[in-house]
Amino acid sequence: MASLIPGYNYDIFISYRQNDNKYDGWVTEFVDNLNKELEATIKDKISVYFDTNPQDGILETHSVDQSLEDKLKCLIFIPIISRTYCDPKSFAWQHEFCVFNKLAKEDQFGRDIKLSSGNVASRILPVKIHDLDPDDNTLLENELGGVLRSIEFIYKSTGVNRPLRANEDNPQDNINKTYYRDQINKVANAVNEIIIAIKKYEQQDEVRSKGEATAKSVLTKNRKVKIIITSFLVLTIIVLGFFFIPKLFKSSEILDKSIAVLPFENLSNDPEQDYFSDGMVEAILDRLFKVGDLEVISSTSTKRYKNSKLPLKEIAKELDVSSILEGSVQKIGNNVRIIVQLINTTTDAHIWSESYDRNLTDVFSIQSEVAQSIARELHAVITPEVKQIIEKAPTSNMAANDAYMKGKYFYEQNLGGDVTEKALFWFKESIRFDSTFSLPWTYLSMCYWRKSNSAAAPEYQQAKWAAERALELDPNSATAIINIAEILDNEYNFEGAEEKIKLALKIEPDNPYVLRNAGRFYTILGKGDESIAFCKRALQYDPINPTALGYLAKAYFYDGRFKDAWTSLTKYFQLEYKSESMIYLYYQLLLEEGSIERIVNEPSFHDNENARNIALAAVYFKLCQKNEAEKLCNELIVKNIPNCNYWIAFTHAYGEDSEEVCKRLEKAWEAKEIRLTYLGVDPAFKKFRDEPRVRKLLEKMKSPI
Repeated sequence: MASLIPGYNYDIFISYRQNDNKYDGWVTEFVDNLNKELEATIKDKISVYFDTNPQDGILETHSVDQSLEDKLKCLIFIPIISRTYCDPKSFAWQHEFCVFNKLAKEDQFGRDIKLSSGNVASRILPVKIHDLDPDDNTLLENELGGVLRSIEFIYKSTGVNRPLRANEDNPQDNINKTYYRDQINKVANAVNEIIIAIKKYEQQDEVRSKGEATAKSVLTKNRKVKIIITSFLVLTIIVLGFFFIPKLFKSSEILDKSIAVLPFENLSNDPEQDYFSDGMVEAILDRLFKVGDLEVISSTSTKRYKNSKLPLKEIAKELDVSSILEGSVQKIGNNVRIIVQLINTTTDAHIWSESYDRNLTDVFSIQSEVAQSIARELHAVITPEVKQIIEKAPTSNMAANDAYMKGKYFYEQNLGGDVTEKALFWFKESIRFDSTFSLPWTYLSMCYWRKSNSAAAPEYQQAKWAAERALELDPNSATAIINIAEILDNEYNFEGAEEKIKLALKIEPDNPYVLRNAGRFYTILGKGDESIAFCKRALQYDPINPTALGYLAKAYFYDGRFKDAWTSLTKYFQLEYKSESMIYLYYQLLLEEGSIERIVNEPSFHDNENARNIALAAVYFKLCQKNEAEKLCNELIVKNIPNCNYWIAFTHAYGEDSEEVCKRLEKAWEAKEIRLTYLGVDPAFKKFRDEPRVRKLLEKMKSPI
């Protein structure tokens, strides 16, 4: 029977290994059911080539039957991907799969064809009946030139990995929660989409051919004029391309694989369940960050769109992404329903959607499935190593995971006080349920870190202990590694910190948390270009993250680029952030620019008296009004402000008393003040860095500057 399209012998070719049909005739049953589904789905009669006695091997003396190549001239190739199919020595792989892949790339339609929805589909439509070994996955992806995108007929339970049967004995025990009838329908629908696209392509080709024939004489007549015009246009394009085309190509590549995950809607009718829907988003993002081929926007920048009425196109434009994942979560007792849909914001087309009705024990598999489906739909490559990491459950204790999500919910609010105490409580609860769960140890460390003012504080020692435990439990966690790096550099161990920074960048090079902390660290080392580049990359993935904006402002400031520092700092404050560190930077900028009148006459910026009094004392020392300056310094000492010795030394640096500068810096060293890490780059101390006592202090700190 001929194909629907002239020049092709079949519409569908079924390729399989004989062993996969021997035991219970699975392939034969699949083909029978597919034929029935195709009849109910597609108006035209679809021709299917299925050889019930395929060759499963070939000797060196054999030659491939010429008729097989004729049969392979088909519209759609369906390989039954099993544990034995991916074998370079097998007939099915070598003479069917690889041959069709080559033929399809070279024929009039190409192997990959654009669907009516605007998405692209391959004419190779794999049906997968087993989970594969990593080597088999790699073999497939190397041949296809990308990630395997298949329709799965797999039944999985403890110790079981077999083909899904048409009539299952215990369908509820299938971990994958797929039904044979639904999967058959998916195959038929996919076939229908591809055939519609091919027909449309063929019709357009016919129209083009007629138009070309009509225009042929006109083209010949005006050839000389066309040549002149074309030559001019080509020259213009070359000139423009020299400046713009690399940028355009780069933007297109980023656009195709860029995604934002919006906050999931909590359908549980209980605001106290918000932690769970937020936790699902964070877990999916954590897995997506590990796919180096994707550009993923962090949740810090997407949280502002929670319950937003803005059209998705506007949100995508603000975040500079081409696709958005939105979803909803409903948690009732031990059950959870999650609905997700991936949308191409350029065309408003739904790329992919899925609903999951599972027990809470399956929450990690849902997160993994969603992340991998997104990667496949955006044509991102997932290596076997990354796939293994994505599929790994961080804990087997659901109570520990639930407590961790509650702790993370409070931690992300970053409100201090009682909220930080709540975060600490839940992270400790999570560890009580599962002491081998790395993530709550990392965030427990970060909570203690927030409460500490110096490396000598008890909270700091608790932060260090928890950070070391987290890294011991998960040496490949980029978040845990960065956390340790920050602790090391605040102990003035810059060499050890840089080693950790480089390791984290190697593991997750596009994680905005890793990038912004790399920017902060290289600022301390005086490597302005590197720090600015890392902060900018962090903002590319997390455009309104306050910490990244603040670190960029600091990177510019300590590199002497004050105008750029003001720009970043202004953006920071426009987003209504008011961190004490940035208020200090505000006054540092005013001092370096000599804006004395603003410091003296304006009220305290964001009501921060400490920052303004430090700046005022510096101004008074600069104007040789020592009594007024000393009075302000004594008030700061009585209040024992954080990093007190460093800031007193800072105020004296604007006068001429090098003895007091050196004495206070040495006290800052003894007190292990965290702020001292900036000594090598702070412009206030520039004229004192060659002082023997300051130089000795920098050497004790093993500062690279």
